[in-house]
Amino acid sequence: MSSKWIQYDNGYLNKTPIFQFILLSCLFPLWGAAASLNDILITQFKSVFDLSDFASALVQSAFYGGYFLISIPASMVIKKTTYKTAILCGLVFYIAGCSLFFPASHMATYTMFLVAVFAIAIGLGFLETASNTYSTMLGPEKQSTLRLNISQTFYPIGAAAGILLGKYLIFEEGESMSAQIAAMTAEQAHAYRLDMLMNTLEPYRVLIVVLLAVFALFAFTKYPSCKPVVPENAKVKDPGIGETLRYLIGNGKFMKGILAEFLYVGMQVAVWSFTIRLALTMDASINERMAANFMVISYACFFVGKFIANFLLARFSTNKVLVAYSVIGCLLVLYVSFMPSFTAVYAAVAISVLMGPCWATIYGETLKTADKKYTATAGAVLVMSIIGAAIVPAIQGYVSDMTGSMQFSFIVNFFCFAYVGYYFFAKSRTEQAEDVVSTTDQE
Repeated sequence: MSSKWIQYDNGYLNKTPIFQFILLSCLFPLWGAAASLNDILITQFKSVFDLSDFASALVQSAFYGGYFLISIPASMVIKKTTYKTAILCGLVFYIAGCSLFFPASHMATYTMFLVAVFAIAIGLGFLETASNTYSTMLGPEKQSTLRLNISQTFYPIGAAAGILLGKYLIFEEGESMSAQIAAMTAEQAHAYRLDMLMNTLEPYRVLIVVLLAVFALFAFTKYPSCKPVVPENAKVKDPGIGETLRYLIGNGKFMKGILAEFLYVGMQVAVWSFTIRLALTMDASINERMAANFMVISYACFFVGKFIANFLLARFSTNKVLVAYSVIGCLLVLYVSFMPSFTAVYAAVAISVLMGPCWATIYGETLKTADKKYTATAGAVLVMSIIGAAIVPAIQGYVSDMTGSMQFSFIVNFFCFAYVGYYFFAKSRTEQAEDVVSTTDQE
């Protein structure tokens, strides 16, 4: 039976297979849920294990460190097999990582939880390395960045679901955990902490069931390979990892995109990691479950921001839209850092509206700067830039510990947003110059 799509030699298709694209896009909320649960875990572990802000941020370091380490191996799996195989591998690791929360809750050690988070990240590294690039390839080339933006629109749905699971299955009603622990004896506090750790199992039970269903769907759905076709008589060898990395390092446009992605992801995760903590700091009368509402609203803003971004990017210059977003973002971060009132929390929430187009746009535009034969590995290196999320939140946590101000620590994100704006401004100037040269040559 013939396929409903035609694959061109460059790997792109004549049209987008709708069911396959929707199913692929449904993977995006799955890693969104895992990422947002980290924001819950940071707050939970800080009280349960009595951690500093820097130590609690190591949840993100373990999570995104796993992404960093697995991205290149995941790209090699894609090169040797298919995007679909890499996705199935990712789902298996994701399920295994969720399962590790069961022994971690009984061992009751922070290190074991970090191991479970790291294992989940290995699975997500496979999923993101495959899915981000696959989304750009699953249809006509000219719509590649738009497709990825559409797929990314599904992300905040999962992120909001993760926060809601954490809010109702991990956090409890009553006073904040720190306030309750302060009023307990040592024995009572120990028992209470163990009960709180057992709560962390519940969201992952739900995730395991969902992941098993998604795995089955993917296993039985036919997908195109979307890999560039090499003529049978061609003597050109598939580039190795070493050759590819040398090419990418020497590609100035690609490296600038990597830095922009590194800082953007770091900023996004840092803002989301500490929004709950900011709310608890700015108003001591609220508890963790109430503070989690601000993250639910943040992801709703992120979701709305995705649609606004898709509308703007379809009608205006990508560079101009992102520069405008970055300028407004910088102003909001300054407000969060220095406004001595609870409105700073609302400003932190509003930042999420501006994050909508950043990851997908930087990813798609940067991937275009690499030659097609390097696409799989280039996509993996772009996913590796997620390591920014392991570093920037830790820096913000360190600044908070050193200054004693969670609010002021948000200033770290100002510099990240500023570079993203500079990147798109410089990119706009470069493209204008190239257009002038091209027009002159044609004349």
